[in-house]
Amino acid sequence: METRGNEDTSTVIATLGEIPLSAQTHMDRKERMALAQRSARRSSIASAAAAKAPAWARTQLPVLRKVRLFSGLNEDEILAALPCLGARERRYDVGERLLNAGDVTSHVFVMLEGQINIIREDWWGNRSIVSIDGPSDSFAEAYACTPGSRLTVSVVATRKVRVLTFEIRAIMEICRASCPFHNRLMQNLVSTIAEQNLRLNDMLSFVTRRTTREKLLAYLGAESQRQGSRSFTIPFDRQQLADFLSVNRSAVSTELGKLRKDGIIDFDRSHFTLLDSNPLTL
Repeated sequence: METRGNEDTSTVIATLGEIPLSAQTHMDRKERMALAQRSARRSSIASAAAAKAPAWARTQLPVLRKVRLFSGLNEDEILAALPCLGARERRYDVGERLLNAGDVTSHVFVMLEGQINIIREDWWGNRSIVSIDGPSDSFAEAYACTPGSRLTVSVVATRKVRVLTFEIRAIMEICRASCPFHNRLMQNLVSTIAEQNLRLNDMLSFVTRRTTREKLLAYLGAESQRQGSRSFTIPFDRQQLADFLSVNRSAVSTELGKLRKDGIIDFDRSHFTLLDSNPLTL
């Protein structure tokens, strides 16, 4: 039915008002009203807390919005969460260690600036790179969630680093301040740890291959899938790639040259392209 003018509209509304709503619709409306009230409360609490946020926190919002821990939170909620989580800013110089193997930590670290290598070293000093992290990445969640667990990796700054640390207990326990977005933080923490476990499983599938060629193909193929393109850039230089795959740097360079000669890949520094040749037939 099409209405014209205010009088017609009023008539339609009056007519519809005589038709009773179903019980289910009444329930749905009550649920929506309750949700709206909770959302309004959530917004007002976040806005009030955000107004007291330090200036440095506001300048870091573009990075913080990309942090997995804060997924689903708006800017006011992120700013409100920082003091609730005991956020502390720390800085490290190039070569300085943020954490050492054997340390025990009760904090989650979030990168604001710079770059770190997460490395695993054996007794004789041989090392492999577990991960290279930059702004908006986080680390140490699993160790922080396991009280008394000693790190099996070290974290080294490869550029000047600025991080935030959060107390894991402040994330895991029910918030005494009744922050309405706290449940979302806990959900995001679980998702972050699960994602990191998947990355470690991928790494295990690379390093357990028998030859350098197989390791390279497995890693490059996985990166192509992850980035959704046959052309992609990896976060490693040659030495870092060798450390990541637990092989010798010269072996990596030699095998990459062979793969290019065979028409399987092409590359320029850290940018790679997978070609059409099937490596299994060569």
